[in-house]
Amino acid sequence: MERVRTILTHRYPYPHEHSRHAIIAVVVGCLFFISSDNMHTLIQKLDNNIKWWSMYACLLGFFYFFSSPFIGKTIKPSYSNFSRWYVAWILVAAIYHLPSFLSMGVDMRMNLSLFLTIYVSSILFLLVFHIMFLGLWYIGLVARVAGKKPEILTIIQNCAVLSIACCVFYSHCGNRAILRQKPFERRNSSWFSFWKKEERNTWLSKFTRMNELKDQVCSSWFAPVGSASDYPLLSKWVIYGELACSGSCPGSSDEISPIYSLWATFIGLYIANYVVERSSGWALTHPLSVKEYEELKKKQMKPDFLDMVPWYSGTSADLFKTAFDLLVSVTVFVGRFDMRMMQASMNKACDGVPHADILYDHFSEKEDLWFDFMADTGDGGNSSYTVARLLAQPSIRLNTKDSFRVLPRGDLLLIGGDLAYPNPSAFTYERRLFTPFEYALQPPPWYRVEHIAVNKPEVPCGLSELKQYDGPQCFVIPGNHDWFDGLHTFMRYICHKSWLGGWFMPQKKSYFALQLPKRWWVFGLDLALHADIDVYQFKFFVELIKDKVGENDSVIIMTHEPNWLLDWYWNDVSGKNVSHLICDYLKGRCKLRMAGDLHHYMRHSSVSSDKPVYVQHLLVNGCGGAFLHPTHVFSNFNELYGASYKSGAAYPSFEDSSRIALGNILKFRRKNWQFDFIGGIIYFVLVFSMFPQCKLDHILQDDPFSGHLSSFFSTMWDAFMYMLEHSYVSLAGAMLLLMAAIIFVPPKLSRKKRVIIGILHVSAHLAAALVLMLLLELGVETCIQHRLLATSGYHTLYQWYRTVESEHFPDPTGLRARIEQWTFGLYPACIKYLMSAFDVPEVMAVTRSNICKKGVLSLSRGGAAIYYASVFLYFWFFSTPVVSLVFGSYLYICINWLHIHFDEAFSSLRIANYKSFTRFHINRDGDLEVFTLAVDKVPKEWKLDPDWDGEQPKQLSHLRKFPSKWSAATPQQDPLATVRIVDHFVIQRTEKPDLETENGPVTH
Repeated sequence: MERVRTILTHRYPYPHEHSRHAIIAVVVGCLFFISSDNMHTLIQKLDNNIKWWSMYACLLGFFYFFSSPFIGKTIKPSYSNFSRWYVAWILVAAIYHLPSFLSMGVDMRMNLSLFLTIYVSSILFLLVFHIMFLGLWYIGLVARVAGKKPEILTIIQNCAVLSIACCVFYSHCGNRAILRQKPFERRNSSWFSFWKKEERNTWLSKFTRMNELKDQVCSSWFAPVGSASDYPLLSKWVIYGELACSGSCPGSSDEISPIYSLWATFIGLYIANYVVERSSGWALTHPLSVKEYEELKKKQMKPDFLDMVPWYSGTSADLFKTAFDLLVSVTVFVGRFDMRMMQASMNKACDGVPHADILYDHFSEKEDLWFDFMADTGDGGNSSYTVARLLAQPSIRLNTKDSFRVLPRGDLLLIGGDLAYPNPSAFTYERRLFTPFEYALQPPPWYRVEHIAVNKPEVPCGLSELKQYDGPQCFVIPGNHDWFDGLHTFMRYICHKSWLGGWFMPQKKSYFALQLPKRWWVFGLDLALHADIDVYQFKFFVELIKDKVGENDSVIIMTHEPNWLLDWYWNDVSGKNVSHLICDYLKGRCKLRMAGDLHHYMRHSSVSSDKPVYVQHLLVNGCGGAFLHPTHVFSNFNELYGASYKSGAAYPSFEDSSRIALGNILKFRRKNWQFDFIGGIIYFVLVFSMFPQCKLDHILQDDPFSGHLSSFFSTMWDAFMYMLEHSYVSLAGAMLLLMAAIIFVPPKLSRKKRVIIGILHVSAHLAAALVLMLLLELGVETCIQHRLLATSGYHTLYQWYRTVESEHFPDPTGLRARIEQWTFGLYPACIKYLMSAFDVPEVMAVTRSNICKKGVLSLSRGGAAIYYASVFLYFWFFSTPVVSLVFGSYLYICINWLHIHFDEAFSSLRIANYKSFTRFHINRDGDLEVFTLAVDKVPKEWKLDPDWDGEQPKQLSHLRKFPSKWSAATPQQDPLATVRIVDHFVIQRTEKPDLETENGPVTH
C-alpha cells in the first residue's frame, strides 16, 4: 500500500524536463540513419575538395574551441546555456551553405526549412497546451502538482529535440507517400515484427548492409498516413478538411505526408508524459517506498556551495560593485572617515578594567594552548569547506615517515582577513563564509541568523563569564576586501554576531589583543586600506606594551597584509606605524609576524648575524579558501629591518608555482569564459572600420602557398594602414586599448618598460583581430564566387522552401491554407522572417555585395545595422577563443619571465587546490610549536557523512566526534585522508631579556 501511495500521489513531485531517454533515442536514431548512407563518397572527394575541407576544419576547430568551456557543465548559469544554442545556430547556418554535405545525401537546406517549420509549430502548440493545462489546474480539474509552471527554456529544448528527430527520420526515409506506388496497409505492419523469431536471422544478416536495413525500417515504421476514413470526425476536418463525407471525398488524396503523423506522435508522447507526471507524480520510473526514497534522498544530498569567483567575468554584477565600492572607499573614506576612529571613541572600561573591549586574557591561565591561524577564506565553497572541515575536527591524525602524530583541535581560531570575495555584502558573507563554517561545525540550536549581539560576549546559558566556556573561539581581523564598504558588513556579521558556525566570537572591535599562556601575546592589527594602523590603535598597543607586556614576554603580530614581502616586491615602504611599534617598543620581543593576503604559504626565518633582529620569523598563510597565488615571484626576498632572512618553506614549491602559471595559455578561457563578453567586443571594435574587404581576388588566385601567404599579409598591412589613415571607430578603439594596456602594466616597472610592454600587448591583439577579419572575409568571398551565397536576396531559404514545398510535403487537403487563414497570415510570416534571421551568412553576403557595388553610403541605417550585426555574430564567435589565448599568453610571459602580474595571472586560473592552515601549540615549557597542514587537491563532490548522520546530536557541536556534515564523495580524496604537514618548526620561549630565540628543528 505504501508503494501504491507513492505512485498515485504527488508526495514526491518530479521536475518536468526533457526526457533523457528521448534524447538518447534521438541521438541513436540520428547516428543510425546517417551512418547508413554512403559516407565513402564524401571521403573520396577529399583530394578534389581540399578548399572546402579546409573551411570545414577551420569552422569546426573554432566551434570546438568556443564550445570547450561549456562541455560537461550544466545549463546554469544562463550564459553557458545561451552560448550552446548560439553555437548550434551559427554553426548550422554556416555549414549548410557548404557543398560537401550533399554527397552524404543530407540536403541541409531541406532539413533546415523543415526544422524551422516544425520548431515554430511545436512551440506554438506546446505553449497553447501548457496554458490550457494551467487553466484546468486553476479550476481544480487536475492535481495541484500541475501548478508548477514549466520553464520556457525546457519547452524550447523539448521542441528542438522533437524537431531534430522529425528532420532526421524524414530526411533519411523520404516521403513514402510519394515513393511507394500503392498505398501501404498499416494494419499488416507491426512495431514488433522486427523481433519475430522467424525473421531474426534475416534481420541480423541485413545488419551488415545498412542501406537495406534502413529501407526496411523506413517502410515498416514510417509508412504513409492512411485515408480520412481512419480518423475521427474532428481529425478529418483538421487534417483533411472533410466533414460531410463518410469516406474519402471526391478529389481528395488517400495519403498525406507521414511527417504529420510523426510529429503528432512525438507531440502526443510529450503531452501524455507531462499529464501523467503532473497529475500523479509518477514519471515513468520505478516507484520506491517512502523509506527507500528517504535513503536515496540522503545519498543524493549535496551542499549548496558557490563556485570560485570569476575575476575576469564581463557579466558579473558583483565585480562591478566591487570596483565601485573600492572607488568610493578610496576617494571618500581614506583620509576622511575611518571606522577605527569611531571604534576608539566608543571604547569603555568594564568593571574598572580599561580597554576591556579590546584586551582578552581568559586564555592566560591555561597550562598549554592549541590555536589555529588561517586567512583569505570565503571564495569557492569547496576550498573554504575543506579548510573549515579540518579546523573543526576534534583531532587530526597525521602519518609521518616513521610514526604518526595527533594534533587536537585549536581552542582558538585566528582569521587574518578577507572573509568573503569579491566584496563584503550580506550575500557573500552568508554564502561564502558562514555556510562552509556552519557545515563544518554547526552553531548551537538557539542560534538565529537574524540575531544581533548587543552585549558581547553572550556566553551560553549556565556560564557567568567567558573564562568558563571551553569550546572553540574565534577572533578575526578585517582585510582589504572587508573594507570596501567602510567595514559595515564586517561590523554587522563579526562584531555583532556571537557565532561563526560552532566557533564562539566574543570579539567587539576590528582589532584586539590576546594574552595567552606562558607569557605569549597575540596582537591583531587592523590595517584598513592604508596598509598601516591608525594613531588610536598605535596608542592602545603602546600603552599595552608598557603596562602589560613583560621584558621576557613573546609577541605574535597578526596583520592582513605581509608588508615585508609586498614592500620588497613593489620597492615601497608601508606600515610605518607598525614598524615603529615593533622596532622601538617591542624591541625584539616580536617572535613571529603572520599575515594572509597572499594566497600561498611562505616562511622566512632570521639568519644569525651581528645586526639586531626585531622579528624572528615571518609567516604568510593565505590558503584559507581563496584562489592560489604564486610563490616563485617572491623567492628572492631576504631582508627586513636590516636583518637577513632565509626561506624556510614555500607551498606550493617554487618549481610547482612556475609550472602552474603555464595554465594561463591553455586554460584561461576554460576558467574565464565570461571574459568572452568583453574580449569579443574589443576585437570587433578594432576591425569595425575595415569591414567589408571587397578586393580579395589576388589572394584567391592559383598561386603557390607562399604567394597566398604573401598576399594575405600584404592585405593585412594595407588594412592596418587604412585604420591609421582613415578609420575613426577602430583607431579610437586601438588608442583606448593601448592606454588601458599601459595602465594595466604594474608600476613596479619603469615608465619606458610599461609603454613597451603595452605596445607589444596591443600589437598582438590587433594582429590577431586583423587575421580573423581577413579569414572571415575570405570565407564569405569564396562562397560568393562559387554561388553558394548572395544568389538571390535576404529570403533565399524561404523562397526555396516554397518552391519545393508541394513536392516534399504534399498537402492535398489544403491544411496549410487553413492554418494561414486561422492565424491571419502570421504563420507564414513567422516562418519567412525566422528563416531569414536564421540564415545569417546569406544576409551578410547579400549586404556585403551591395556595399562592394554601391558603397557603404548607399545603405540605410537599418541596412548598415543589419550588416554589422550579422558580421558581429560570427566575428565575436571567432574572436573569443583567440583573445583569451593572446591574453593568457601575455599573463604567462609576464609572471614567469618578468615576475609581474602575480595577482592577475593566478586569479585567472581560479585554483581551488593547495589549501592550508597553521596550527600552533604553546606547550608546558612555554615553547611555541608551529605546524602547517595542507591539502594538495580539494574535493569537488561531497556527500552526506554517514558518521555525522548516524551520531546522536549534542547541544554543542564541538562535543561531537564527527562534527562536519559533508565528507568527500570519494573517501580517498577526503581532506582528513590527504592532509599532510608541509612545515614544522619550534620557537623557543625567551628566558632572559637579552637571549635571542633559536629555531627548533624544521621538517618538511
